[in-house]
Amino acid sequence: METEQQHEQRWLILGIMSLSLVIVMLNNVTLNVALPELTKALGTTNTEMQWIMDAYALVFGGTLLTMGALGDRFGRRKALQTGLVMVAGASLWAALYASSSEELIAVRAIMGLGAALVMPATLSTVIVVFTSEERGKAIGIWAAMAGIGAPLGLLVGGWAVQNYDWQMVFFINIPVIAVALILGLIYVPESKDEKEEKLDFLGAVLSIAALGSLLYAIIEAPSHGWNSFETLGTFALSALLLFSFVVVEGKSSHPMLPMDFFKNPGFSTGLVAIMLAFFVMFSFMFTQMFHFQLIRGESPLGAAIRFFPLPFGLMPAAANSDKLVRKFGRNRVVGTGLLLVTLGMLLFTTVEIDTPYWRLALTFFLLGLGMGLTMAPSTELVMEAIPQDKAGVGSATNDASREIGGALGIAIGGSVLNEFYQREFVLPPGLEGTPGASGFDTSFAAAIQTGQTTGNEALLSAAREAFMVGMINSARVAAIIAALASIYIFTQMPRVDTPTTDTSKTTEEE
Repeated sequence: METEQQHEQRWLILGIMSLSLVIVMLNNVTLNVALPELTKALGTTNTEMQWIMDAYALVFGGTLLTMGALGDRFGRRKALQTGLVMVAGASLWAALYASSSEELIAVRAIMGLGAALVMPATLSTVIVVFTSEERGKAIGIWAAMAGIGAPLGLLVGGWAVQNYDWQMVFFINIPVIAVALILGLIYVPESKDEKEEKLDFLGAVLSIAALGSLLYAIIEAPSHGWNSFETLGTFALSALLLFSFVVVEGKSSHPMLPMDFFKNPGFSTGLVAIMLAFFVMFSFMFTQMFHFQLIRGESPLGAAIRFFPLPFGLMPAAANSDKLVRKFGRNRVVGTGLLLVTLGMLLFTTVEIDTPYWRLALTFFLLGLGMGLTMAPSTELVMEAIPQDKAGVGSATNDASREIGGALGIAIGGSVLNEFYQREFVLPPGLEGTPGASGFDTSFAAAIQTGQTTGNEALLSAAREAFMVGMINSARVAAIIAALASIYIFTQMPRVDTPTTDTSKTTEEE
């Protein structure tokens, strides 16, 4: 049995890993609030604007497993530092030189690739420098930082756009990454798979193709239509590639992701809990940026500030969840967390246009509290189920479940919002000839902005009421998903720790 070693600078290293992690999470959402400014400055079309956002998520999620495996093979600190340099270099180039949508799409793709190197390296390094006695607390803090990254990104993006311009969204990465790079070089130890197994090239190619096609199908489904040939065909291609990946990994003597991991109930249920929790969180956050800005008239910065009850609930819950797990059992803590998420979403279905903010804040706080109780114990359970020499791949699998859940949440939550908006919106009499009127029933943003510009209260009222119906129904779907996830976790997640999957025996026999 491998003897655990505890690094004397472990808490400082955790701080460096948390800073690096926040950089990744920030860039997932920071640019959202800069899109209107980008559209004015570069004349982007709706399709280009969508791809400026999606290029990061698509490359990031699609390459996570491969980048995690590279970190295991060649060194996690090397992966971390390389990824940070890629994000910093791409950010600097975008801020100084980018002058077209095509250039920004390419920059965001490079940033996504760098982020895919960074994120698995952060968690796998935490696993290595902490022993099992303190690992639960450390993972709780890591999970808290991962959870607050998205709302913090909205705040940073809102501040940058409101006080400067869209380039500041990229500039702001540079000093933060510089600090993380310097501290990482000084304090973070190198770690890797000491077996130095051959790289699973075919597995890497199949994982990138499978995850990339899956995320592409999810991201593009609201535009193409969920029943369209493009969407169904891409989902079918993704399923075929995933099946091929499972077959190849099952037969490989040095698999990138051993399929035996999934036989461990802790590994599987932990991934499901994380994926469904992020489905709810990102679905909700997606609708709320529109809610605060279009319905309640907040600025991008003001809208972001109103998200902060979420991290105020999430951070203490995640950081202290290890104590609750020891007392009550992991399935009860995670299941209760998902019940709190369900309660928050159900509470939100009672919201109206003039509902006071404190009630919205309570929903955000409950969501944060539930996410904190869900994320940290589930992440710890996933990482406990794998040997340390595969920590990078295990972390990447954990991260990929977040990305898939978040992408599904935005896609399905947005589709539900749009579907019910289109059903409910009725163009007020006498506005048939208004410029852009033909698109008011498909774009709530266009209808509300036109109503505000022209001072047409009838149009404003119709668009806002239809939006609220769509938003409430999106919250209902999120509540159902959270409730089903809670039942699954209460009944299927192991109450206590499950043994680490041992893949060495199979490899030696082969």
